[in-house]
Amino acid sequence: MAKHEGQIVIKKYANRRLYNTGTSTYVTLDDLAVMVKKGEDFVVQDAKSGEDITHSVLTQIIFEQESKTGNTLLPISFLRQLISFYGDQMQMVVPSYLEHSMQAFTEQQSQMREQINKAFGDTPLGKNLQVPLQLVEEQVRRNTEMFHQAMQMFSPFITAAPVKETKKAEAKDIDELKEQLRALQTKLDNLG
Repeated sequence: MAKHEGQIVIKKYANRRLYNTGTSTYVTLDDLAVMVKKGEDFVVQDAKSGEDITHSVLTQIIFEQESKTGNTLLPISFLRQLISFYGDQMQMVVPSYLEHSMQAFTEQQSQMREQINKAFGDTPLGKNLQVPLQLVEEQVRRNTEMFHQAMQMFSPFITAAPVKETKKAEAKDIDELKEQLRALQTKLDNLG
């Protein structure tokens, strides 16, 4: 298997085709998404220049996933906040914060699944349920606190106004989650 520093090398050609040098086959963005989900490590290189274009290809996969499924992971309020950080003095903090938050969320997934199984049993319905609202609210609260602490480390003069705006956006997101949970509970009640 051809690798570059322990990674599978995917070559992207001018005709936009992707070639997996490890398996000697052409692949699609969907194939790369499956590789990511399996935890396979790869780097995407421009076939002509050798430039590492992994970031742009992964971003393209996210764009396609968001467009296809109708089940978006990135709420509009989050996208707006993310865009507002480009060019901002806090831009350098955001990537490490997001990476740390996603890592913490991933580590907590097993705990959340256990609590879902305890609450709803090992039924097919229980396996497909969303994370209980209390767990989501707690994670949002912890992540928000960590972010504000990081922001204050770099700029101790941050005013309270942005925090209030963030809380309003979080409250809106939490209200949306509550409404989804209520709808799910109604469906469960109708099934029972």
